[in-house]
Amino acid sequence: MKYGLVYHTGLFGIDPEQVRALARHTEQCGFESFFTTEHIALYPGVTLGRMPIAPDTPIADPLEVLSFVAGVTERLILGTSVLLLPFHQPVVLAKRLATIDQLSRGRMRLFGIGVGALAKEAEAAGVDFHTRGRRADEAIDVLRLLWAGDADGVSFDGEFYSFTDLCSFPKPYQARTLPIHVGGSSSAAARRAGLRGDGYFPGGGINGEQRTAQLDLMRESARAAGRDADALEYTRWGNTAMTPDDVAALAAEGVTRVIVSPTTADLAEQKKELSAFAEQHGLG
Repeated sequence: MKYGLVYHTGLFGIDPEQVRALARHTEQCGFESFFTTEHIALYPGVTLGRMPIAPDTPIADPLEVLSFVAGVTERLILGTSVLLLPFHQPVVLAKRLATIDQLSRGRMRLFGIGVGALAKEAEAAGVDFHTRGRRADEAIDVLRLLWAGDADGVSFDGEFYSFTDLCSFPKPYQARTLPIHVGGSSSAAARRAGLRGDGYFPGGGINGEQRTAQLDLMRESARAAGRDADALEYTRWGNTAMTPDDVAALAAEGVTRVIVSPTTADLAEQKKELSAFAEQHGLG
């Protein structure tokens, strides 16, 4: 099992000393990866799931945070949980991601994407909320095409994005593409993971039977497309109170990575919590 930490800037703030200290401690404890989240815009009365959230919550840009984390660590794999792909222009995004991957020497390798659940957020980004799934599918194709292209250029003619003989450099570090992990708890997300993803990262709000059905759908979609379903990773949310037996139960379901988050904003307590978790689960 692989273990990651998600740092919610909206909960813990964006103080650089805290981010630096916690990222380094996460690495020292033996965690594989460091994730952060995205919302491009909030508004009064917004809820995330069933939880209300203050519109002035400082949810920082995830790629900027990960660039900072890359500069203060040496081994942590960098991840988004998740980046709202339909709200980003993929030609611009391809260069941003490849640049981070180059500067971190190949650590921008847990690029998790979602389609967003807030219609007003889509409106703020200039995106028709009802097209966001199709936009995400097309953006994934654009990203992979640009990363794999050479100096002769590549062309694309889609519903949302079109270009001719386009070159995008730098490339990902010593790789033709970056892994893309699809987030979301819908059947559409499960199919997207099977058809286009390198892994699946379902959220909460669904029961065990639904999770099993969606995992099966991901694998069936991959096989139908001629892809290796067994090669797809399966990431799930966990918590720092999990026991080894809890993790073993997830592993039996096919989970390959568990992501946890501190339960406090106090740095000293965060470090204690992560150290205890790492010791209990034999990290390092």
